[in-house]
Amino acid sequence: MTMMRFSTGAWTSPEAPGRPGQPTLRVEAWLDPVVDEVGYDPRSSYVETYWLPVLGPSTTWLLRRLAAELDELPGGLELDLEELARALGLGERSGPNAPFARTIKRCVDFEMAEWRPEALAVRRHLPPLARRHLRRLPESLQDRHAREIEAVPHARVSERLRLHGRRLALSLLEFGEDRAAVEQQLMRWAFLPAVASECAAWAVLERSRRSLSHVGHPAGKGGAAGGGLTAPAGRPTTAPAGRPTAAQADVRIETRIAPRPPT
Repeated sequence: MTMMRFSTGAWTSPEAPGRPGQPTLRVEAWLDPVVDEVGYDPRSSYVETYWLPVLGPSTTWLLRRLAAELDELPGGLELDLEELARALGLGERSGPNAPFARTIKRCVDFEMAEWRPEALAVRRHLPPLARRHLRRLPESLQDRHAREIEAVPHARVSERLRLHGRRLALSLLEFGEDRAAVEQQLMRWAFLPAVASECAAWAVLERSRRSLSHVGHPAGKGGAAGGGLTAPAGRPTTAPAGRPTAAQADVRIETRIAPRPPT
């Protein structure tokens, strides 16, 4: 098991020796094709509801903060540890038993992060809870998880509902929302968390695929080859130069595609 240690003012690990005198930490994204496709953004309601009781508040907030930082700098970044610890309300104490050191160690112990030779790699998405983690939840949350996730298998979700959810998610991304915001908005429109997460994940991958296709085939985006959503006559297919407010986006999207209950 990786153990944190404090040496000459810098947090280090046996696999990632720090640079003496510099209380900083290099953080990079832990790319995992499987978890990144099926997992949940650390800022999502799934993580807040189900992972929070398992990881604890400080670890959850650290993962949320690092996800936001990596959104801005996906290639990695150097963090001032003292400043980050204070920003998260974890105090100024240093050493292996300090709250911030224990928080990082907890990330590693739960495989939300891992030490690399030159950095701490952090997951951008958290996997669904394993059964051993579910057993740690209060019974009320275990029951809720079963209803929302396990009791709604993929095959039972109406294809029409899934299609509406995916189109809504894709439209929200086109309006400039990120995956977490898309998932939250779908749930406000009465989609179950599992369906909202699936649709948001699909939309992110589809938007990326279309962008790559557009680079190789300029006529693809919005045309027949691109498979893009078509707008009603007289309505532009792309967002205006000035990003609409959330309320405006809600009105525009709800008039284009209204979610329906499963059949």
